Amino acid sequence: MKVGVMILAAAFYNEWMRKLLNLPPQASSIAEGVDNLLFFVIAVTTLVSIGFALVALVLWAVYRNKGKGTVGQVVHPGIMFEVVAISGPLFFFLLWFFIGFRQYVEMESPPDDAMEVYVMGKKWMWKFAYPDGPNAVGTLHVPVGRPVKLLMTSRDVIHSFFIPAFRMKKDIVPGRYSELWFTATEPGSYEVFCAEYCGTGHSMMRGEVVAMKADEFDQWLAQQRNGFASRQQDSAVSTEEAPRTEANMVLQGQRLAGEKGCFKCHSVDGQPHIGPTWLGLYHRHEHLSTGETINVDEPYITESMMDPTAKLVAGYGPVMPTYMGKLTAPETAAIVEFIKSLRNPELQAQPSEPPTYEPSRR
Repeated sequence: MKVGVMILAAAFYNEWMRKLLNLPPQASSIAEGVDNLLFFVIAVTTLVSIGFALVALVLWAVYRNKGKGTVGQVVHPGIMFEVVAISGPLFFFLLWFFIGFRQYVEMESPPDDAMEVYVMGKKWMWKFAYPDGPNAVGTLHVPVGRPVKLLMTSRDVIHSFFIPAFRMKKDIVPGRYSELWFTATEPGSYEVFCAEYCGTGHSMMRGEVVAMKADEFDQWLAQQRNGFASRQQDSAVSTEEAPRTEANMVLQGQRLAGEKGCFKCHSVDGQPHIGPTWLGLYHRHEHLSTGETINVDEPYITESMMDPTAKLVAGYGPVMPTYMGKLTAPETAAIVEFIKSLRNPELQAQPSEPPTYEPSRR
């Protein structure tokens, strides 16, 4: 009974504080926890501030006319006073840190089954791309109750992807991938902002997340895929050359890898070559020339394309050219998606054995 009353009181306080501070609705799985921590900090600091103010007023009222013209005695606080004065604030700071750290770990650990969407920010718009679905500008459709992982990069300057209703924000940097994940809890439309000043059109860099019921989202995604495929076929019939875009990012990445010469150094069948094989590369633990071991994820693959010598795999020479400025953000994302499609659980289980590098190989 007492637990139920406490839960109801906490829920009432949460909603009351949200309305008092004019905050948007809590539309993601972590939004309520983030707000609870914020409101907890506000409540403690407010109560302590009021307590100090009341003590100051009492002392002023009691002692304001005493000791005029005299020097007051020096007060030396006892050891217990110092223990209480130090341990009290320290307790709350550590408690807030513990709660916040747990939330941070949760926010940085997307589920394995999260649906992936690529996000590209550029002056001054947001572009969204589903690995096996459509592209969209300004509007991101997601299912309610399913985790969604955003793989985000920028085409020009630093932007910051901010969804107030989901209580999440992360900077995105050119040439790198940032990850952000969420689970929408309520159907609806939620605003997206850029929270990093990026130029004269910064205030107009807006978008929206449309959260749909799971079955409605599945129908929408199927319609988008079918519609895009039909447009592709119509375009191929009406032109002599096949269109340069694919309905599937994996196919696009495979084409780009061939055009950019990636297969001259990287195999897709597990055979050693000038560079590491792409078969089973995604989420494989590679040994670096520095002695470290790294998990091959989207940010590492992207960094390897833009700055190949930054984290060199042991046994391979620094012969790969940089693709900085040669690949756009969507092209980079497509190649990453193609590499991810070449998964092999047996190869991912153990770090690859690096071959001996031969400088004469070209």
